[in-house]
Amino acid sequence: MFVHQAGYSVDLVSPQGGEPPRDGEDNEDVRNQTFLDEMAGKLAHTLTPDQVKPDAYDAIFYAGGHGTMWDFPENETLAGIAASIYEAGGVVGAVCHGPAALVYIKLSDGSYLVDGKVVNSFTNEEEKEVGLADEVPFLLESKLVERGAEFRKSPKFESHVETSERLVTGQNPASAKAVATQMWALLENANRDTAVIP
Repeated sequence: MFVHQAGYSVDLVSPQGGEPPRDGEDNEDVRNQTFLDEMAGKLAHTLTPDQVKPDAYDAIFYAGGHGTMWDFPENETLAGIAASIYEAGGVVGAVCHGPAALVYIKLSDGSYLVDGKVVNSFTNEEEKEVGLADEVPFLLESKLVERGAEFRKSPKFESHVETSERLVTGQNPASAKAVATQMWALLENANRDTAVIP
């Protein structure tokens, strides 16, 4: 289901704004290409986090990629957007390395967003398999557990999604469609905008 066909308006945001680096695109995939075509203008001119007004959105989605391990975790503005959306009853989603954004998100009571929730992300085993366990600043699975999350996973590179309250997380690129489907299901009764962090 394409974004506009689903009835949602999407804004794209990146840590520095402008056109963000992208990799792993599959131009043979009709859905990928349709999304890229639909969003071409916004991809060329992404918003910066400080341009986002959280109360205008029902959801935020953090896309993956290894770069997010450096760009997302300590970005206080990004963390604040997600916390605000979540505490207003919205949905927070992330896939693959996108959950790196979740490790520093604190709610207004001082607790971590992931504390006590069932989550998923690129696993320690997957990181070792791709040969980057010693390159990334931390192992994402371990850090989420350290923050109080209950981590559930499938075998390496299989699709796996967890929905815990209004937090939706996916294990790897194979999980992206299922994460989007779960987020859409949670938003089905709402008719507001969705912010996407590539």
